Order: sequence, then C-alpha cells, then structure tokens
Amino acid sequence: MRRYLRIVVLCLACGFCSLLYAFSQLAVSLEEGAGGGGGKPQAAAASWLAGGGRGGARGVGSAGPAAHPGRSDRYSLKVQPAQRMHLAVVACGERLEETITMLKSAIIFSIRPLQFHIFAEDQLHDSFKGILESWSFLQTFNYSLYPITFPSENAAEWKKLFKPCASQRLFLPLILKEVDSLLYVDTDILFLRPVDDIWSLLKKFNSTQIAAMAPEHEEPRIGWYNRFARHPYYGKTGVNSGVMLMNMTRMRRKYFKNDMTAVRLRWGDILMPLLKKYKLNITWGDQDLLNIIFFHNPESLFVFPCQWNYRPDHCIYGSNCQGAEEEGIFILHGNRGVYHDDKQPAFRAIYEALRNCSFKDDNIRSLLKPLELELQKTVHTYCGKIYKIFIKQLTKSIQDRYDRPPKER
Repeated sequence: MRRYLRIVVLCLACGFCSLLYAFSQLAVSLEEGAGGGGGKPQAAAASWLAGGGRGGARGVGSAGPAAHPGRSDRYSLKVQPAQRMHLAVVACGERLEETITMLKSAIIFSIRPLQFHIFAEDQLHDSFKGILESWSFLQTFNYSLYPITFPSENAAEWKKLFKPCASQRLFLPLILKEVDSLLYVDTDILFLRPVDDIWSLLKKFNSTQIAAMAPEHEEPRIGWYNRFARHPYYGKTGVNSGVMLMNMTRMRRKYFKNDMTAVRLRWGDILMPLLKKYKLNITWGDQDLLNIIFFHNPESLFVFPCQWNYRPDHCIYGSNCQGAEEEGIFILHGNRGVYHDDKQPAFRAIYEALRNCSFKDDNIRSLLKPLELELQKTVHTYCGKIYKIFIKQLTKSIQDRYDRPPKER
C-alpha cells in the first residue's frame, strides 16, 4: 500500500512541476510579445534572426507605441553583443534624409553587424521606424530609437547650444551606460569604407586614451581655432567632433583635469560648469567644450588623420589632406550644407549617388561609372579638380565587398 502511495505522490509532484514549467513559458512568451502594458507605454520590440547575408527576414515585429522618456524602441538581430559595432547619431529638424543616407552607407560597406543608436525628435521616430523596418531583410543591423534627452536643469540651454540637439552627443556616455565603446557621427557623414576599419582604431588606443577625433584643420593659415577662438583648444588647430570614436567605459571612469577647480571632475560633473564658464566665448557649441576638455587632458585623445573626417575645408582653397591624396577619402563629412547646394558639387555627387543607391549587389557595383561621370563635371572647383580621391577608396570598398567571391570577403 505504501509503495502505491509513493508512486501516486511522485506522479502528482511531476505533474505539478510540468504545470509550473508550462505557465512560466507562457508568461515569457506573453512578456516578449507585448508591445506595451500597464499605465506607461513600453519600448516596442521586434527581432530579426541573423542569417548571414541578404536573405529574407524571419519574423519582423510591428512597431509599438512611442518610447517613454528615458527608454528606447529596440529592434534586434540575434547576434552576440560583443560582435556588434555601436554607431550613434543625433537627428533633429530636417535631418531625416541625411541620417538615413549615412546609415545606408554604413550598412553597404561594413562586414560585422551594426548596432545603431538613433537619438531623434519625437516627430521623426515613425519615419525612422518605417524606413529601417523596410531594410530588415538585410539582417545586418539592430537599432534603438531614443528621445532627445538632456539633464532636467538647463535642458533648454543645452538644446539650443550651437544647433538644435547637437550637444546631445556630450551625454551619450551617461545615457548609454551599458555600451562599452561607440562611434558617434554627425548626420552629414558618409562612409566610403567599412565601419569595421575605424572601429579597429580602438585597439590602437594606449592606456590613457579615451576618445579619437581628427584635427579641425591641416593648414594653420586657414585654421579657425588658432585664429579666432576665445577659449582653450586641443593642439595647434583644434579637433572636429563630427566623427568621434569613444571608449565610454574609460570616459565614465576618468577624472578630468580642468581650469575651474583643483579637484578633478568626472564626465557627468564637468559639462555644466564648463558651459557656465565659457558659454559667452564658444562658437561651435559642444565641439568647443570637447576642445577645452582635451586641451587640459591631451593624453586622453587619440588623433586620427584627416581622411577619416574629410570636409570641404580640406579642398576648397586647394588640397591640404595628404592622407586622402595618397589613400583616398575614408569618411566624407559634408558640413556647410554642401550636400544640398551647388557650392561643392563633388560632395553633392557622392551624397546623391549613395542616397539613390539600393542594397542590390548589382546596383552597388554599377554605382561607380555614372558617379565618375558626374564628378568629372565638377573640375571647375578646387575640390572637383582632385575628384579621383573621392572615389579611390570607394572603388576599393566596392571591389572588396561585392566583386570578390563570398568566401574571400
């Protein structure tokens, strides 16, 4: 009799455990499938399975409600976080098309998966979602959408500094606390070679370096900082923050020397005092604040050459970026609005070629010939006279990525 009772008790226990497991799996599936709930909207979630190439998406989720301030809408490929390269951009106003073209250029040439961190005004979120979801078949990127977020005190002052939302980049180490390293770029950036290559510069940082930028000018005679700045700046001609590679773990840990107190300050503590001290003396907003920080902490900056941040200043008065002359342009920076006017048609030709390019391999391969014809029409300008540096690296990137057999890529 006791033997039968033991068997009955054992069966009941097994049944109870099975029920618990079934309920737990049901709860998990409901939690993963929910786009929101409770009183506050939750971050929408969708996932694409990484298929290693350009195959069809396996289950694209729909976009949910807008993210609660401080949260983000996250869309994920199932790839290990350590494999991803993190790329951040801040978009406000009429910058949607520029940002999308920049993201497209990053996707076209890069090899490893990308994680995009897109900080945008609320009215742009639906447009970003619609476009990026239509690219889900690529299975090569994840993205998160964030609201524009500044410290509650002095938020209005930060938002209007230089250009709307531009100073958001200063707070990325404090917002993206779980991200170790990050490449920040302005919306008017175009990648002409894989993001992997600039990402690899992180390995060249020495033990004191926390960030990398390019010089503002190569030629001091036309430099802005050395002629006009009313505040400290890095090096001989300052640095340009349109392309900024960061080890944010080191940035968050470091205590920075400064000219406001004998006490070294951490990143989150130094920004507001700097703005209060220099706000009447700075012209280029957050970039000026970065120059001041690295003036006092020069050992913390890795300086990469001008071909990683090639701007109209490098050619409008004659070519002055030797690295680009030798190797071609790696990253094109179309500041001064040159993608949208006729002042520097060489820059505009590159932008329009990538903007209009689809992700089809044949379309990308056939991009070069018509582009070169357009560039040949720009030889009446100083930048156009050296148009071959605009396509030198671009040609190599297309050949490496699309002309070689898959096993050799």
